[in-house]
Amino acid sequence: MQQSLNPWITRPAPADDADTASPEAHVPPPAAINAPLRGMVEPDAADRLGRCTVPGSAALWVTGTHGGSGESRIADLIEGARTTAHCWPVLQDGGKPRVLLVCRADMRGLTAARSALTQWASGAAPDLDLLGLAVLADAPGKTPKPLRDFATIVGGGAPRLWTLTWVEAWRHGDSTTLPPAREYQRFITDLAALAADTTPSITN
Repeated sequence: MQQSLNPWITRPAPADDADTASPEAHVPPPAAINAPLRGMVEPDAADRLGRCTVPGSAALWVTGTHGGSGESRIADLIEGARTTAHCWPVLQDGGKPRVLLVCRADMRGLTAARSALTQWASGAAPDLDLLGLAVLADAPGKTPKPLRDFATIVGGGAPRLWTLTWVEAWRHGDSTTLPPAREYQRFITDLAALAADTTPSITN
């Protein structure tokens, strides 16, 4: 897993000492950005995610920024998570949902994620608690450097960035087994802690 500083702001994120913590004391990475930013211009209407009213509740709502993003795969791995069918969730009870954006690590996926993050940063998304962006590998092997660099830039507009490796078992239909890769172990632990956090979000 790769955590990146947020180039949209000037202050660096605090050092993360969670590698040395026990699972019970795990502290997920701090948010580099907590709320929309003044001066951000929302993307064109064709590039925005829609809104949808979702029934019921969930500890975490997983929103794919494009078709084939892997939102169902990720939701299957996180207890209490539900998908939103590629739209910003709006709760029937007026509550503030916790949301994870998901995309693939190809140009189409990263561009869609950039548009979604720009929409959120401009204040054009519904009222929600955005936890971060998960970028899933789109093919076996190492992601080409231009795409890795672009993922870092795109992820700079998210509160947190997780980059996740290819899972061969998913190609064969296994969506429920937790991948053994360290990136996924840490990612699941981070999301479990963030979804369970009852501390109110900081807003600007």
